[in-house]
Amino acid sequence: MDLVLRDARVVDGTAGPAYRADVGIAGGRIAVIRREGEGGPRPGGRRVLRADGLVLAPGFIDMHAHSDLALLRDPDHFAKAAQGVTLEVIGQDGLSYAPVDDRTLDAVRQAITGWNGDGTGVDVDWRTVGEYLDRLDRGIAVNAAYLVPQGTVRALVLGWEDRPATDGELRRMRRLVAEGLEQGAVGLSSGLTYAPGMYASDAELVELCRVVAEYGGYFCPHHRSYGAGALDAYAQMVEVARAAGCALHLAHATVNFSVNAGRAPELLALLDAALADGVDLSLDSYPYLPGCTTLAALLPSWAFEGGPEAVLARLRDPEACARIRHALEVEGSDGCHGVPVDWDTVEVSGTADPALAGYVGRTVARSAADLGEEPFAVARRLLLADRLGTTVLQHVGHEENVRAIMRHRVHTGGSDGILVGDRPHPRAYGTFPHYLGHYVRELGVLSLEECVAHLTGRPAARLRLPDRGLVREGHRADLVLFDPETVAAGATFDRPRTPPVGIPYVLVDGRFVIEDGRRTDVLAGRSVRRTGHRGR
Repeated sequence: MDLVLRDARVVDGTAGPAYRADVGIAGGRIAVIRREGEGGPRPGGRRVLRADGLVLAPGFIDMHAHSDLALLRDPDHFAKAAQGVTLEVIGQDGLSYAPVDDRTLDAVRQAITGWNGDGTGVDVDWRTVGEYLDRLDRGIAVNAAYLVPQGTVRALVLGWEDRPATDGELRRMRRLVAEGLEQGAVGLSSGLTYAPGMYASDAELVELCRVVAEYGGYFCPHHRSYGAGALDAYAQMVEVARAAGCALHLAHATVNFSVNAGRAPELLALLDAALADGVDLSLDSYPYLPGCTTLAALLPSWAFEGGPEAVLARLRDPEACARIRHALEVEGSDGCHGVPVDWDTVEVSGTADPALAGYVGRTVARSAADLGEEPFAVARRLLLADRLGTTVLQHVGHEENVRAIMRHRVHTGGSDGILVGDRPHPRAYGTFPHYLGHYVRELGVLSLEECVAHLTGRPAARLRLPDRGLVREGHRADLVLFDPETVAAGATFDRPRTPPVGIPYVLVDGRFVIEDGRRTDVLAGRSVRRTGHRGR
């Protein structure tokens, strides 16, 4: 063996009971598992690490990540590796960096600066999904799977136009989705409160999802509302999946804002009915109350027609700006999930322009009060000066909803972690240890075995990965060792980049990326492609 993990407490990702075992690793795979009490010699190896009470689990799978550029910009990727994450699913919310042409790349980069930064330090030398995955295969900290982003595909074909696609345009979009899946993407994402993806009708989505179904992928929508009409929006996505015969994975599944306090049981009843009717359905969530997005995302969809520069032009135009304000503060814009914005709940977490950092950590309402201005005036100034790059937290969640959803039998974990900004949401640095420390050990919402299955075996099954997500002989040696008595998120809203505690060892492909709690120089991660092969 290259490595033997001696006397580990194995929690294997199936939700079955833990057991003691020696686990031997060779050639990047789990070669042998010898349970306590079994006869025969114990495995030996070139290195033996005594687990001494640590839990050995499959590496955690982050089903909703925004590390599309971070994996390339920051080789350490300590934010995720330190949590025990060994695989991230990127290309989320319908907007990412492949497939693109030069025009589309410039617009997308500007539109999601608040998610991924402005691209400084990353040479975008790819245009197709396959070329992007090839770039990842040069070596990254953890593994990554990719979803074809529906909004980017629509921008590539239609630009940022709010209109139905012609038959020819729809055929081209279908071809682009097929090409992305052929090149290794695991499915299709959409961001239906983000332009230009939100301009697609459900019928258009069904046609794209039929392509996804042909390739055995899944549809991962950020659907049309998490606020007013949230339950109807979930039902719409179920019907899209049903009509297309496509597997469905609901992104950051929750119901937010005051109109949805205590309504998680209604959502779960809707999903249970769909499951009983044969819909192949799963979901992910993060274990925190606030959401995180860009300030620009709150604007009404019509403001984005024409792309990011058109948005800025409308914000400069007094008449158009007055319409935007009315949509935000009176009507409840579709970008703000149909709920009139409460500026007391919108906290600036990061700005692309360092000169605007004084707004960070303060709500728009508080900054407005301090400046003697109206909140919308502050928001408008930020949008213009930061060229739509401002990131915000929205304090609109409900604890009872978070707990109910994480208990569901098709639940998986997804950080939705945005890594840029001065004070990012702590979920980017703390989601997985927070599940284990707070919701397992402290609150008992889930048992340890159940929680590990939510974070490993279940997501691997959704991704159709036959050799990941379980501690099993022959599987990839993507593993985490953690102390169940001490594991906890260090990240807080005040100090969001504080690393977790209680996770001393993380392995990717049988190699330590975290050893004694410190990041090594190992870059063992590669793309994980739809066909099941790993990179090239």
